[in-house]
This record gives sequence, structure tokens and C-alpha cells, in this order.
Amino acid sequence: MPSALPIADPAPADGLIVPRAAAGSAAGSDPAAVPFGVYVHVPFCRVRCGYCDFNTYTASELRGVRRDDYAGHAVREIEWAATVLDRSGVPRRPVSTVFFGGGTPTMLPASDLAMILRAIDDTWGILPGAEVTTEANPDSVDASSLQTLREGGFNRISYGMQSAVPHVLATLDRTHDPLRVPVVVDLAKQQGLDVSLDLIYSTPGESLDDWRTSLDAALACEPDHVSAYSLIVEDGTAMGRMVARGELPAPDDDLAADMYELADQVLGDAGYSWYEVSNWARVDADGGTARHASRHNLSYWKGHDWWGVGPGAHSAVAGTRWWNVKHPAAYANRVLSGESPAAGREVIDDETRYVERLLLAARVRGELATSEIRQEARGRVAGLIARGLVDGSAAVRGRIDLTLQGRLLADAVVRELLD
Repeated sequence: MPSALPIADPAPADGLIVPRAAAGSAAGSDPAAVPFGVYVHVPFCRVRCGYCDFNTYTASELRGVRRDDYAGHAVREIEWAATVLDRSGVPRRPVSTVFFGGGTPTMLPASDLAMILRAIDDTWGILPGAEVTTEANPDSVDASSLQTLREGGFNRISYGMQSAVPHVLATLDRTHDPLRVPVVVDLAKQQGLDVSLDLIYSTPGESLDDWRTSLDAALACEPDHVSAYSLIVEDGTAMGRMVARGELPAPDDDLAADMYELADQVLGDAGYSWYEVSNWARVDADGGTARHASRHNLSYWKGHDWWGVGPGAHSAVAGTRWWNVKHPAAYANRVLSGESPAAGREVIDDETRYVERLLLAARVRGELATSEIRQEARGRVAGLIARGLVDGSAAVRGRIDLTLQGRLLADAVVRELLD
């Protein structure tokens, strides 16, 4: 089952999710200058993968709502969102990034995704050159749907490849044929879409050789971007229960570290550079990676504002966080009746903002300035350099950049800077 929503204050009945006191300041900055993005959660999947605890639903799990109606529900929330932010005194800003995630957004017709994107543009305006991404499974798109996406305003696609090894895909309950991946990558490139491939490593039963096979297969597709995430076995998932019963081995932390190091080596040798702990972008001829980095994901790590549309979607605007009701039927009932779909919220205090800034910015290459660390903790940077966790030359320039070993221990580095 999907994970539970956070416990926090209930959402206000009047729908003014961002308090007026908070709306005047976004993390201490001019709120009109803070970039604004939109995330659209499409909570549908053909099958539920055993490792997944995201808020997703298969056809048999939907009660009281039809998937065909979802685009209209999302558009209603977008229209309502603009009114709420206006009433809260939050400056209206054009959208710099849009990301459709899930679930599998491409379970909906491409025309439905384009309709939602038009509503975002009609409501806020989308900046010229904005990054507009959808996630997709390799078996959920074809030449026609990709053309519709491109014509509808999408310029980037992120495929859930996960692995190129059949037994690993089977353990993950992934149903696509790995031979389909290069086909759909090529189809996306023909439409002029930037392509990202998402990989998962340290799956139970996966060897280092299996992981190298997947990396090599991904690179053979020549994507613009690669994400590689270590599998986390979540409580309450089918995989979690199998591990608890001893039917699957738990992921091995040492092997996972070896796999990360292999990914960094193989991707680096192929011309990709890490810019966030789990993400690598292709290096252009001029030596830059910025054009291919995921600007939407960077907006989360940098603390920008975003509105999350859809069941269970999370939002963060002007120092306030909130999240929507989870089930698509409950969500539909709220938006169709003109009520707020929000289930709960929290207004971020200065201490939480500081902790989260360090936790997220430290993961991004070149993002965290030494001057942002409290004076009493700056003396620890020298020790982190001596232990090979922080890049010394970057520190001289006033930045905290993690070394390869530091990326493996990123959370520990942050804890030391916070203690």
C-alpha cells in the first residue's frame, strides 16, 4: 500500500493554504523572485511494483472514480490554485519547470497530459525555454504519443528503465521488455525530446556484473541524463514483506556502495558528470552539464516554490508545505465541489528551513556555500576534508562539494555540520 501522509496541522477550511503572514516572505527572499514550478501527480499504474510505496493505483484499486476523468480533475485544481494563491497574497509568477510524475503519467492519453499542460500555461504562463518533463515506462509510449507530447509542449522525457537484466526486472515486478528501451529512446530523440533514464541498483539478487550490464545498456542509448537510485525496501510493500519473511535477501550496504562507485566511474568515463548525489548529466563539448541537468528536481533541492497537483501531491510555497488527500476518489470529490484538496499543512520555521537547506543543498555540486553553515560548525569542515569527504579545493573557493566517498556518506556529513 502507498505510504501514509505526514502528520501535521489540518488544512484550513477556508482553502487559504498559505497564511498571509507567510505569503510576504519565501525563505527570507522576495517571493516574486523565487522560481515557481508545477508538479502533476498521475497516480495510475498498470501493475504495482513490489518495491513501490508511492501513491499509485491499479485499475482494480480504483473505486468511485474513472481514470478517464482525471485530466479534468487536475485542471480544476490548477484553476482553484491560482485563485487561492491570489487571495493569499502570493505573487503570481510564470512557471519555470513542469514535471509529470507518478505512477505512470503516460497511462493517460498524451492528449490529456497536453490538456493539463495547457491549463498550467493558461493559469500562470510557462516561461520560454521552461523544462517540461513527463515520466514514462518504456512500454507506455509509441511514436504517435511522443509526437503528441512534443506538439503539446513537452521537451523532456524520463524513462523508468530500472535495469537491463531480466531477473532483476522480475524481482522489481517491472513488466517491460529491456529491448524496448533503446527503441523508445530513439523515438523520443526523433521528436527532439531530451531523454533521461532512471536506474535502480542493489536489488535483491543483483550482482555487480548485473549492474554493469545495466549501466552499459543505458549508455548505449546515449541519453542526456541518468539517475541511479539505491533500492530502499519500504515497510508495508510486497518486497518489504518478502524480505521480512526471508524470501528475498535484504540489500547489502557494502555491495550498494560498490555499485555506486561503479556507476560514477562508468558514467564519468562515458562523458557524464554528477551534479547531484544520484544524478549525472551529459557533458557538452563546452564542458557544461547545466543544459541536461533536471532543472525541476534541482528546484526541490534549492528550495524553490512549487504547486503539486493531484492525489497525495505535495506543495511548497512561501515557506508553507501541504499535501493533498490521497485517494483519487476523495480528491475528485474535493475539487469537483470547489473544496480544497489539501489534507494537511505545516508552516516552516527558521530552524527547520536551515536544517533542510543543508540537507538538500549539500547533495548538489556547487550549491552549498561555506558561509551558509553556522559559525560554530564551520571549523568541522577541515576535519571533513582531512577524512576525504569534502573537496578541499572547492572549500577554498567557499563551497562545500562532496567527494565520491562523501557522496556515499552524505547524510553523515550533513549531521556533522548540524551538530
